[in-house]
Amino acid sequence: MDTMQTRREPRPLMYDPAEEDDAIYETRSRTSTRRYRSNPPTRERNTRDDVMIDRKAVPQRRRSGQTREMPMVEVPVRESRDLKRERPKAKKGNPALLIMVIGMACTVLLIIGMSTLASWWHVYQDDLHYGRPRTSQFDAVVGHNDSAQNKTHFVIINLNRRIQIIEIPGGDPSKSRMFTGPSLVGDGQDLTPAWGEAKDVNGDGKPDLIVHVLDQQFIFLNDGSTFHQQH
Repeated sequence: MDTMQTRREPRPLMYDPAEEDDAIYETRSRTSTRRYRSNPPTRERNTRDDVMIDRKAVPQRRRSGQTREMPMVEVPVRESRDLKRERPKAKKGNPALLIMVIGMACTVLLIIGMSTLASWWHVYQDDLHYGRPRTSQFDAVVGHNDSAQNKTHFVIINLNRRIQIIEIPGGDPSKSRMFTGPSLVGDGQDLTPAWGEAKDVNGDGKPDLIVHVLDQQFIFLNDGSTFHQQH
C-alpha cells in the first residue's frame, strides 16, 4: 500500500514591530535633545608671578537651530618680574673732565695755528724787504777810491744758502769785486736775509765790513785797498 506523503507548506512568520524588545538594541538620544556635561572651571596658581589663572571649561557644542557664540574670556595679564626690572642706566661721564680735554685740544690747536701764522707773516715781511733771493744793499765811504759824493756801493745776496758780497768802489761798476761769505746749512736757509754795515772793528781808523746773518756776525777787515775775511 502506497503511503502518500504530503508536503507541508511553510508557515510565513508574521513580524510584529510592537513585540520587538527595544532592550536588545543600543539606542541613543536624539541630537536635538542631546545634552553635554560641561566640566567645571579649574583654577591654577602661577607660583612664579603669584597669579590665579582660570582654566575655562570647553565651550559647549551648539544646539540645533542655534548660532555658535564663543564667550569672551578675559585673562589677567601680569608682567614678569624680570621685565619690571629697570635696566641699569649708563653712567654719565664727568662733564668737567670733558670740558678740560676739549679746552686743552683747543689750546694746542691755537698754539699751532698761531705759530704757523707767525712764521708765514715773518716770511712775508722778509719778501717785502729783501725779495727773492734775499738781497740787501747799502752805501759807505771805506777809502777805496770813493768820496762822500761817490760812495762805495755794497750788495749782499743769499744765493742758494751761500752769502755773496759785491763791492762797487766809488760807484764804478768796472771796478766791482766779489767776496764769498759763509754757507748756511738747514731747511729754509735760502730765505734767510743777510745785511751789512761799515764800522771800524780793530781800531786802525779804516772802516771794516760787517755782515749780519741771523744772530751771527762775519767781519771783513779793511787793509786800505780791499777786504779780507777775519778768521
